[in-house]
Amino acid sequence: MDKIDIIESTAVLVPVDNIDTDQIIPARFLKTTSREGFGEKLFYDWRYDADGTPSRENPLAGQKGVILVAGNNFGCGSSREHAAWALHDAGFKAVVSSSFADIFRNNALNNCLLPVKVSEAYLEKLTAVLKEEPGTVIRIDLAAQTISAPGAGEEKFGINGYKKECLMKGYSDIDYLLADRASIIEYEARTEGVAGH
Repeated sequence: MDKIDIIESTAVLVPVDNIDTDQIIPARFLKTTSREGFGEKLFYDWRYDADGTPSRENPLAGQKGVILVAGNNFGCGSSREHAAWALHDAGFKAVVSSSFADIFRNNALNNCLLPVKVSEAYLEKLTAVLKEEPGTVIRIDLAAQTISAPGAGEEKFGINGYKKECLMKGYSDIDYLLADRASIIEYEARTEGVAGH
């Protein structure tokens, strides 16, 4: 997995509340278990009309960056992990919202996508700044657990300590265990044959 420490980037602003996982990656594209190629289908029904032509209402058009700034309650709906796959495959490293669905947040953390939960007041300020100055660069410092942008100021965000360590080291859950393999082997050798083991 990729390591995450500091993310500095312009943002893709989609100021819509209650973006659910079916809007992120429509169910008809979930016929594969491979994580590759989902980025092309990200927000597909927003980006294309029913006949497959690019939509004039596409909220992503002309925006670039590895940070997605959304509205409140991002990732609600079904528990599909494919939503996190699609965002990551499309190049996103972080999603900023004032709240996340629990299952989406966990899926994101397990797939090297940082969910940054900010206050509603901060999200409003950040959204206003991005509407006024779309090229504004946002800085997310995972070690310090801060997000900042010119005109919006800085705010701290919370994250599970274990998942923070995994993201900063580029570890999956299995990688985390294997990093301490020597201790595991030593423990197994020491307790081999012990009653009840």
